[in-house]
Amino acid sequence: MCRTGQSLSRLNLFLAAPLLAVVLISSGCQVNVGGQTLPSPFYLDDDVQYFAPGPEFPLSQEAAAQGIQRAEAGELDE
Repeated sequence: MCRTGQSLSRLNLFLAAPLLAVVLISSGCQVNVGGQTLPSPFYLDDDVQYFAPGPEFPLSQEAAAQGIQRAEAGELDE
C-alpha cells in the first residue's frame, strides 16, 4: 500500500520527465541524425564564412608544370 507522500513523488516524477525531455530537446545542441548534421537553433547567429571562388580547373599549376616539362623534353609540338 502506498502512502500519500510516495504517490505524490511518483506523480511529480511522471510530470517532470516530459518537461525534462522538452528542455533537453530544445536546448540547442547540434545533432547527427541519419548521417545529417543538423544545426542548433543558434546557427543564424554564427559568423559567416566566405570562401573565394577558386579556378575552374583546380590543378592548373600542376598542368602548367607538366606542360613546361614536356616542352623541355621536346614532346610538345609548337
